[in-house]
Amino acid sequence: MRTARRYIAREIYRSTAVVLVALVGLFMFFALIEGLDKVGQRLTLLNLFYLQALDVPNHLYELLPIGLLIGAVLALAGLAQRNELTILRASGVSGMRLLVALWLITIPLVMGAFILSEFITPAAELRGSESRLALLGRTDGGRLSSGYWFKEADDKGGTRIINIGQLTGKGRVDDVVLYEFAANNTLRDVVQAANGQFEQGRLVLRDLTETRIQPQSADALADARIPDKPISERVHLDERSIPTSLTPERLIARILTPERMAISDLVDYIRYLENNQLQTDRQEVALWRKIAYPFTLLVMVTIAAPIGFMQTRRGGVGVKVFAGIILGVGFFMLNQLALNAGMLGDWPPWATALVPSLAGQALALLALLGMEHRHPLSLWLRQRKLQRSPA
Repeated sequence: MRTARRYIAREIYRSTAVVLVALVGLFMFFALIEGLDKVGQRLTLLNLFYLQALDVPNHLYELLPIGLLIGAVLALAGLAQRNELTILRASGVSGMRLLVALWLITIPLVMGAFILSEFITPAAELRGSESRLALLGRTDGGRLSSGYWFKEADDKGGTRIINIGQLTGKGRVDDVVLYEFAANNTLRDVVQAANGQFEQGRLVLRDLTETRIQPQSADALADARIPDKPISERVHLDERSIPTSLTPERLIARILTPERMAISDLVDYIRYLENNQLQTDRQEVALWRKIAYPFTLLVMVTIAAPIGFMQTRRGGVGVKVFAGIILGVGFFMLNQLALNAGMLGDWPPWATALVPSLAGQALALLALLGMEHRHPLSLWLRQRKLQRSPA
């Protein structure tokens, strides 16, 4: 069985590689056509190719489940067409045993997907975001028309809200506005800075104007009386250092898609959001989806098994590949539907991430068991029919 498993693995890996190259190339081609409109003085054609190359790991990560499904169907259908699966079945290898062999074959792909997810894709996404900031002056996601917003507790027991107009990469920021509130939620300071730098747990602001609001200003305004002292003071400073829990990595996490972050960075960002009483639903769902990603590859192989095990006379290779594509697209749409429904219905994050995979795995196993016991069941029904028929 070990020799047969190696042979099947070689066929599946080869077919999956061909399918992935075709799918990634197709997606990159359409992305390149769409990006040609942005080519100009700041963005050259060479820069566009560079940005598209940085998107390759992300395309590979997203297309790997569908590519594995189509590649496994192609390989198994070819083995069935050449009667090699029939020889294995005739030698006493059951369908469930072949399925276990397919799961073992998928383990190297699961390990490769983990490395791709935790190291290659986040690094490429980070580099791509910094390159887009440098070349285009902006990046995708996380930005409102007023800039990027962050909230955190300060060292005086109050709250600090940070508005950043532009992220320029490597912790550098431009057009920074800080709103500092006291413990009773009254505004204490407003700081406007031309630029700043996040480094070693501190935000160093340069060329800033600080508006200091006196504590008695709220009482004076509430009593509608003329205060004895000015209620605010405006000071210009060349530099000011502020302790902060924000880091360059958390700044980038704000603009990255949660699914493209490493699990360790995602956990750190969720902890930061929870500590500052911010919403974490989207990030928690993304964390569970990344945890469930290796299981998704096993589901794809399980779905491919009953399609590939069908006898060739019931349909050619083209029919099986078409069925694999339909099932792959259907599973992808079910995943997206579960994500949207889970966010709207406030489902538990684990249910949003795992329910589609569990449903697909159960249906595929039922289909395989039905194929496995079809002939004994047919024989039993035929015997019952002969017993009931009159002599």
